[in-house]
Amino acid sequence: MSSLATGRLTRLTRLARTEWGPLYATVREGIAERRWRAAPMTLAAVCLTALFQFVQNQSWGYQFVQNIGSVRAEDPLWLALLRTPLSLFVPALDLPVWGALAQILLVFGIAEICVGWWRTLVIGYAATLAGTLYARVGIEWGPGHPLGLPASDAQVVDTGPSAAVVGLAVYVCWRYRAWFTAGLVIAVMVVEVCVKNNLAGKEHLAAIAAVLVLCACSAVLQRRGRASSGSGLPPIQS
Repeated sequence: MSSLATGRLTRLTRLARTEWGPLYATVREGIAERRWRAAPMTLAAVCLTALFQFVQNQSWGYQFVQNIGSVRAEDPLWLALLRTPLSLFVPALDLPVWGALAQILLVFGIAEICVGWWRTLVIGYAATLAGTLYARVGIEWGPGHPLGLPASDAQVVDTGPSAAVVGLAVYVCWRYRAWFTAGLVIAVMVVEVCVKNNLAGKEHLAAIAAVLVLCACSAVLQRRGRASSGSGLPPIQS
């Protein structure tokens, strides 16, 4: 291998360690110390999603799953809010279930190990809720607005973990300063909307926007906490 190639490889290795080193070390240590107990909530979410997939594909279970976990913009707001938490774990009927299971296992698992199970649930729910609420606003704006949606999208079933997955990916990258990866996730979602301008793509952008707001609020609280600690006052817990 030439010195030029070796230098490039070394530079790439250094960049990879800077980008993913702390995140990789946290995940590796968590799995090494606790094995499957490192992410019990994630494993429960995978099992729940698989169960919903099985039930909704039965003649006796389809309507039951729709009633407890399927959200449409045309639904009353109170009903949509009741269904939204479970909608994270109801896989879309038109997509392969292994995709939803893989997303939950990988992204939810990494997030649970890195930031804890309760933050994972809160961020995932906030991202999903942002997408659900955006759908209503987008339909009100109409297709003439750059962020608007056609009235027909009010009847689209809004289920699956994708918005939560995107939001968690951005949040974990922010926490571990993996800026390039966070930017790549956002860029891919923007390209998705440009190529396939549908409800799901715009909900992903709404989820990212909500998580970025949470990140900004958390950063402000952390700065205030450090300032208060430096002045002898107790730090504010974020």
